[in-house]
Amino acid sequence: MVAIDAASVDARSVIHLPLDEGLICLRGLSPKRLRFEVEYALERGSCHNSFLFSSTTATVPAVLVHPPGATFTEPFLKTLAELVPLEHPLLVVQGNVNPNRVALLHALVRQRPHLVLVCSNAGAKLLEELWSRQKPGSDAPAPPPLPQLQVVRHDDELTLPSGESLQVLAVPTPRWPGGLVAFLPSLGLLMSGRFFAAHLCTDNYAEANRSSTEEDRRYFYDCLMAPMARQVEAVVNRLEELPIRSIAPGYGPAIDDSWRSLLADYSRWGEAQQRSKLEVALLYASAYGNTASIADAIGQGVARTGVRVNSLNCEFSEPDTLLKAIQECDALLIGSPTLGGHAPTPIVSALGTVLAEGDRQKPVGVFGSFGWSGEALDLLENKLTDGGFSMAFDPIRVKFSPDAPTLKRCEETGMALAKRLQQQQRRQQKRTAGGLSESRSDPGVLALGRVIGSLCVLTASKGEAEQSISGAMVASWVSQASFTPPGVSVAVARDRAVEALLHVGDRFALNVLADGRENGLMKQFLQPFQPGDDRFSGLELEHSPGGQPLLPDALAWLEATVKQRMDVGDHWVIYAEVEAGGLFDDSGTTALHHRRSGANY
Repeated sequence: MVAIDAASVDARSVIHLPLDEGLICLRGLSPKRLRFEVEYALERGSCHNSFLFSSTTATVPAVLVHPPGATFTEPFLKTLAELVPLEHPLLVVQGNVNPNRVALLHALVRQRPHLVLVCSNAGAKLLEELWSRQKPGSDAPAPPPLPQLQVVRHDDELTLPSGESLQVLAVPTPRWPGGLVAFLPSLGLLMSGRFFAAHLCTDNYAEANRSSTEEDRRYFYDCLMAPMARQVEAVVNRLEELPIRSIAPGYGPAIDDSWRSLLADYSRWGEAQQRSKLEVALLYASAYGNTASIADAIGQGVARTGVRVNSLNCEFSEPDTLLKAIQECDALLIGSPTLGGHAPTPIVSALGTVLAEGDRQKPVGVFGSFGWSGEALDLLENKLTDGGFSMAFDPIRVKFSPDAPTLKRCEETGMALAKRLQQQQRRQQKRTAGGLSESRSDPGVLALGRVIGSLCVLTASKGEAEQSISGAMVASWVSQASFTPPGVSVAVARDRAVEALLHVGDRFALNVLADGRENGLMKQFLQPFQPGDDRFSGLELEHSPGGQPLLPDALAWLEATVKQRMDVGDHWVIYAEVEAGGLFDDSGTTALHHRRSGANY
């Protein structure tokens, strides 16, 4: 890992890592991301990988695969100019098209007006739409003319300066409709873009071992891939047909030895989504990426409950696909930016289909971002309400980019909606089954309920000032796990909001409740919270040495740092080392949780 210098957390640099004769990985290093996006919440920085196939002559174009976003413009263009003279031809494989990437392309084309952009059909459409678009009030210079486009319809081959062939495959998904990956058969190297990525800052080209990056890759999947698991599975199945020997994603270290298990993990992680009988349709369009970030957060919250998400970008979805999603879903969410006081045409068209074909018995939700006004959101809300639909939640309105607390609220909104759908499903199943529950009939489940644990309240806080986020939950599946170092394990359900604050390196506090005094705190933390609610409202708090919330009415407290996360069934088991602790009451006894059944808490 790259050491983070507190004085230069904003610094971005580009290094080059030789991979083979004529092939260089240009890695952009970002020790700390200050932009709050759900996928960067582990706060381990990031690194972006581009790949340059250099040319030895001024007549044969060099080939650049996956250039980075705008934040790397200055160091990336400087490094590229050192390797490829400005007057030499350049072929650029643009695997991801969004406003941030277009901003770097503007600067690149100003230097190299005769370069050729290789993109998918959807990518070409996006480039033509975004090339001249500027944010309201922007003082950025006018963009240069759009360069020549070479469009990949499905897959294609490019001739490299060495004479080898580079396979380029279109891999569209709702989040990245213009997605491309590149495969070099001679090395078995898959330059996979967003697929199999992880956000962590390192100058090591490849991961040390599978376990060193597993949490980061799983988190990336949960944030961005899980809400579109069906489409991701189709892409992975296609990539598995390639004779891969190594995977170099767009973010994070390459995978040389464990790529087979990572492909298998992608399939396994999506299985719960595929099995779910409940589905939330997530329809959206995004001008500058902000509405897409909101959709990511909501979709992540839904997916964490095990409910399937059908995420569709309305700008690139066929009418039949949208109609099927609208008709088959159990809840419908629609998100839009506001452009010039209006919703984009694809959203207006999707809204018309919802009004004509949607089931009024199913909940709907509205979300989106705006710059100076939010007319598009008003349009969606009013049309749906007037059309007889019931709103699943108050419209989520975000001015400009969502910050960390807003993204957390969006995630909790998605979780709350999915849980309501599951509760409705269980009630229906109980009525159908005559009300007989498994806990009353299975001796093993009854016996499991006799395993008891202490009653605790887990509290966690992260970030500072207005960017601070916090959470809490009642925990009874708690156990001491080691003597040296002192450690504890806590089981946390996947759909707990606080789970997002319990990744490796995060701190939390365990407040052990006292027998006979547990009811007040239990009532506080077992009540139903609305998304974004302050779990600690009305409570007198103290704080641990590491700044975690403590409950003085508890019996004792421990502050611990997460060291491992184990994926077990419908829970995460968190192992943490105890850093500090103390007693609030040295004469009381621990409150215990007695259950009648192992089928529930």
